[in-house]
Amino acid sequence: MMYRSKAPLRIGLAGGGTDVSPYSDLYGGAILNATVSLFAYANIEPLKENAIIVEAIDRKEEQRFEWDKRLPIDGKLDLLKGVYNRLQKEYALPLTGFRLSTFVDAPAGSGLGTSSTLVVAIIGAFAEMLKLPLGEYDIAHLAYEIERSDLKMAGGKQDQYAATFGGVNFMEFYSENKVIVNPLRVKQQYLFELENNLLLYYTDTSRESAKIIEKQSRNVVEKKEKSIEAMHQLKHQAQLMKEALLKGKLHEIGEVLDFGFLQKRQMAEGISNSRMDEIYESAKKSGATGGKISGAGGGGFMVFYCPGNSKYKVIEALGHFGGHCKPYQFVDHGLMTWTI
Repeated sequence: MMYRSKAPLRIGLAGGGTDVSPYSDLYGGAILNATVSLFAYANIEPLKENAIIVEAIDRKEEQRFEWDKRLPIDGKLDLLKGVYNRLQKEYALPLTGFRLSTFVDAPAGSGLGTSSTLVVAIIGAFAEMLKLPLGEYDIAHLAYEIERSDLKMAGGKQDQYAATFGGVNFMEFYSENKVIVNPLRVKQQYLFELENNLLLYYTDTSRESAKIIEKQSRNVVEKKEKSIEAMHQLKHQAQLMKEALLKGKLHEIGEVLDFGFLQKRQMAEGISNSRMDEIYESAKKSGATGGKISGAGGGGFMVFYCPGNSKYKVIEALGHFGGHCKPYQFVDHGLMTWTI
């Protein structure tokens, strides 16, 4: 018997960073994102031996332990062990050995929400095995708690909810961890055109998002007006993107992205750098009308909106920087679990 799950990664289209405390607690945040056909996978295989084995297949890492109620958090495979520890505490898991294996379709630190999506997938696999009565909001909030409270990892709230719910969503974030997920009924032809025109480009670098997010949070605590105003503008950007998608004003999407790119760089030091600025300008000179840095910034994926047939010239221009464009499709489902 095996218990499997998969959860989709996401592209953030607008409002990125406004889901991070303390900004969302003080002012309320808003984000628009969409899940894509890149996934985090988790698989649990019960063992006859009295052992717990955790492994990240994509990273070629494995740890083995004698069965225990708590596994050590030591910087190695902590997301996997953190989920086990929390679920053991909450639900008293059976006294049986198992192998927990994971795989993610994008590198860690690439800006597509890999860590949070992986946590959601792992929770899903355990929920499938134990038949836990967890709804979508329950799973997303539990994933957030494990990362932010249990493992003390800095970050926002959007990724856990995107991975769990799936689809195109306008999300609102408030104090006391209140989150409202509003699924958007975007016409299929608009989504096809967005998918056709939106390039997902990997810069071939990763970054540690926590350090950038910590700077961003500190800027809010210290009431740095420039940073806070940028976050206000990004929240407004999410509203603009929502209207453009729902009304089919696709010609405006590049401009909305470009507006957000300029604002996001004001949130915290390190979000962009000279190489990313050069990539961005090259894409625009080749026909892109706008774009953004995916996730916290500093590296990883970038997205560019390329109207008409301009994406082919943009792809050619980006080829000079050593990265590569990643094919994808939008998906309307979130976390999926099954047993074999």
